[in-house]
Amino acid sequence: MAKKSKKQQEVLKLVDRTKAYDVKEALDLVKQTAKANFDETVEAAFRLGVDPKKADQQIRGAMVLPHGTGKTQTVLVFAKGDKAKEAEAAGADYVGEQDLINKINQGWFDFDVIVATPDMMAEVGKLGRVLGPKGLMPNPKTGTVTFEVEKAVKEIKAGKVEYRVDRQSNIHVPIGKASFELDQLVENFQALADTLIKAKPQASKGIYMKNASVTSTMGPGVKVDPSTFS
Repeated sequence: MAKKSKKQQEVLKLVDRTKAYDVKEALDLVKQTAKANFDETVEAAFRLGVDPKKADQQIRGAMVLPHGTGKTQTVLVFAKGDKAKEAEAAGADYVGEQDLINKINQGWFDFDVIVATPDMMAEVGKLGRVLGPKGLMPNPKTGTVTFEVEKAVKEIKAGKVEYRVDRQSNIHVPIGKASFELDQLVENFQALADTLIKAKPQASKGIYMKNASVTSTMGPGVKVDPSTFS
């Protein structure tokens, strides 16, 4: 096991790993423990009382964080005609049809999010084997398969994030950068938590918000008391 540096040991002393903090305290600790020489990403994680193996307990969607993520997403749009022009005007980084499909098949992935109009999905769907494993396949549930191209591109650029429950019933979502003001991180966290609470499936019984935590890229995880936000 690698020996922790003096800086890492000092950081760990700030966090009581047995305690669940309120949201503001937890995020304040995350900011204090983000000591890397770059602007670390702050991530929120939730353990939910759902069974993701059951179709009626799947949780997936997207939302725009009040203060964005601190990262500008590179957006690729599959569209043609007027919708392609609309995408370009909205600020999409790449817009095309078969030309971009061919590039992706050749191993090109210089983008973060794909938006596609429904009439392009027959061709885009053929990229499933390469886009699926990377989590890049457009999906109507996250608003990335749509004719409302302008809205989709602008929301992504404004800080839209996707959330999806994994096989262990967890959801991980970036909520900003360590350089954000504390109140900005708190508001982003609460907006995400509110969205997940509203997404509770009717089939979910018992405790829904089992636990939560926040962390920075290189920092320790800090437990959050669900009673302080749910």
